[in-house]
Amino acid sequence: MKLIRNLPNFLKLFRSIRIFDFYAKDITAARNEGDPVREREAIAYSTHIWASKVAEMFKMEVTVEGRENIPEKDGCVFISNHEGYGDIIALFLALEGKQLGFIAKDQLESMPYFGKWIKNIRGIYIKRGSAKEALKSIQEGAKTVKNGFNLVIFPEGTRSRGPKAGEFKAGSFKLATKAKAPVVPITINGTYHMYEEYGLIKPCKVNVVIHPAVETADLDRHGVSEMEKQVENTIRTSLEEISKGDISNGEVS
Repeated sequence: MKLIRNLPNFLKLFRSIRIFDFYAKDITAARNEGDPVREREAIAYSTHIWASKVAEMFKMEVTVEGRENIPEKDGCVFISNHEGYGDIIALFLALEGKQLGFIAKDQLESMPYFGKWIKNIRGIYIKRGSAKEALKSIQEGAKTVKNGFNLVIFPEGTRSRGPKAGEFKAGSFKLATKAKAPVVPITINGTYHMYEEYGLIKPCKVNVVIHPAVETADLDRHGVSEMEKQVENTIRTSLEEISKGDISNGEVS
């Protein structure tokens, strides 16, 4: 029954991805010409337009705190908790003007439109259950970041489907430390109201907090361990704070 009720919205979402057909040529042309600045701009512009349309379509309201903490220089790694499918939309809106690629499970690569789109915005697919393939993905991601592109990592590896973050997987920060890139912690709360809470797409209010960047260059093994703890604690503490005010089930009135 829920599948039938969701079908119209799923079709709208699927059709919305086709908006990238209008911008794919610009992204590809910039990439082929070796112009990373123009490529980043084209990706950032197209993803923000898409996210804005989807947010309007499904009545998602996003409040952002800490935009002053977004690094001016590209080539950084954003580390965020992962409540639901709506996180991607919220991040594109919160980080307006920034090119964002995502670390995604390889099963998504075969999805029509979505699979190609993730790759085209400089996303990286990672194969779970294969240490060798995972290492290749980390190396590819580190190279992407070193070349001036930004990546988002969800260290839980899956959606928490609620306001409590799951366990941060071991190795979630390897890409950032290998690239010696700044890590920007991000806290998201409320996206699970969009779909995961009831299994139905519903209006929701979302809070995004962008925390100050943490440098990873020149960290020794102990320093890396402390950095990982610091970032995780920052996200969890912030999530506890903002989820206390989440008393309306996130619904937009």
